[in-house]
Amino acid sequence: MFKKMLLALRKYLIAGLLIWVPILVTIWIVTFFIRLLDSGLKLLPTKYHPEILLGFNIPGFGLIFCLVVLFFTGMIATNYFGSQLVKLWDYIILKIPLVRSIYAAVKQIMETIFSSGSQAFRQVLLVEYPRRGSWSVAFQTSHACSAVNDQTGEQMIGVFIPTTPNPTSGFLIYVPKSEVRELDINVDEALKMVVSLGVVQPKSDMIHTAPVEKPQPQHR
Repeated sequence: MFKKMLLALRKYLIAGLLIWVPILVTIWIVTFFIRLLDSGLKLLPTKYHPEILLGFNIPGFGLIFCLVVLFFTGMIATNYFGSQLVKLWDYIILKIPLVRSIYAAVKQIMETIFSSGSQAFRQVLLVEYPRRGSWSVAFQTSHACSAVNDQTGEQMIGVFIPTTPNPTSGFLIYVPKSEVRELDINVDEALKMVVSLGVVQPKSDMIHTAPVEKPQPQHR
């Protein structure tokens, strides 16, 4: 009887965790990003902050403000006058030591990722890393430059191997194109695998994978 009670208790606790953990984690992540974007209100003079004008704080108002700023910035930057201002700004920034290196690198990364013809983070790969026989999930970032290809004598590609469970950090390595294997899954599914420590599998596998049957004891 006591054993059944423990099994029932364990069952109900796990069921409760399956309900609450996804909800709480989702709320925590959404709240973090809302607070982060709310900090964009610091661009406004203090007298125009919602808590000053209305007398109370409005969660998420910073998100709306950031979206409006992004929209109008993009609209201005895409016309002739705006594009000239952007060129002038780039010219000034690129004359400042140290700052120019960071600014130029970040800008090139953003332009590459959001370019319609870019292959960055659009292909999921398997890379033999960190040793032979061990495979890691990776994302193709680029084709290697000629300097890398000339030194290796092969066609190399740049891949990003994310760490688990935090995929925002990782390693950039160059590997021969012939030695990587393409995975037939999208980037979202691959990120779920990385974040979940491999627990969450692609939906196609979850649908078609049959449960493993336990071997039956053989009677002599």
